[in-house]
Amino acid sequence: MTRMPAIHLAATPGRRLQVIDLAREVERRGFAGIYCATAGAGDCVGLCQAIAQATNTITMGTTIQPIYYRLPAEMARSAALIHEISGGRFRLGLGVSHAPAHAAHGVTVGKPLGDMRAYVAAMRAATATTGPLPPIVLASLRSRMLALAVEIGDGAVWANSSRSYASAQLKLVPQTRRDAGFFLGDMAPTVIDADEAAAKGVLKKTLSMYVRLPNYRNYWKEAGYVEEMAAIEAAIAAKDFDRLPALMTDAWLNDNCLFGSSTKVRDGIEAWFDAGVSTPILVPSSTSGGQAKAVAEVFAIFE
Repeated sequence: MTRMPAIHLAATPGRRLQVIDLAREVERRGFAGIYCATAGAGDCVGLCQAIAQATNTITMGTTIQPIYYRLPAEMARSAALIHEISGGRFRLGLGVSHAPAHAAHGVTVGKPLGDMRAYVAAMRAATATTGPLPPIVLASLRSRMLALAVEIGDGAVWANSSRSYASAQLKLVPQTRRDAGFFLGDMAPTVIDADEAAAKGVLKKTLSMYVRLPNYRNYWKEAGYVEEMAAIEAAIAAKDFDRLPALMTDAWLNDNCLFGSSTKVRDGIEAWFDAGVSTPILVPSSTSGGQAKAVAEVFAIFE
């Protein structure tokens, strides 16, 4: 039996109805879920509500909704609504985001672990008026947040994580929690193109933003990519940002992303399942088009 991944979708202004149609097709084709992130002009919570009303069986979730952008009681109201109208198909993914995003939104933050613990507690305290909440999934790039997810949450999700490091981190999740349905997802940048040089070019452009974030660099050092991150940090310190793509090694890309031929990508998805991730979440890009083309290329490898 084919193990199906989930797919990440984003809705930009002017194309939101097309994305809802795309979600229906993702459901029809039997994918494991649809996950949505808040980025740019996107609203992952609103998009999940729309998908919940437009579909019947597929799971949807946020990956991630930053906790500092909505008050916990307000977030609880929205999450409970989607949980109810979807018939329990919604997962609420929460995260603390990163310093540049905090600055852009003018928010003051505390300690990530303490802030997340307090936020989830405040959401749950609101259920007397909101009704039941969906499963809460924490964005758990590093191990201390993963441990918190095991303690207070219903799952964990990574983005751009290293497959070679997954088994070590997943030892923090007791088998009893996994057996009870603890969600383990990873958002993997994906480009399907037999021209690997072209595929890598697209991925390097995407990941140039992430390697500039200290939290991600610290994670990749923890995962074993110390030399790569040291070189990238030296380029950032010199403000030589154009060098960043050249410093992303093939070994690092292969560990964090899915790219290349249909066969190679399918094998990579299976490797993520084998590493212990219950739901690989493909974040598709294309060398020759936008989101609709990239998702169509994912569809093609499962036909």
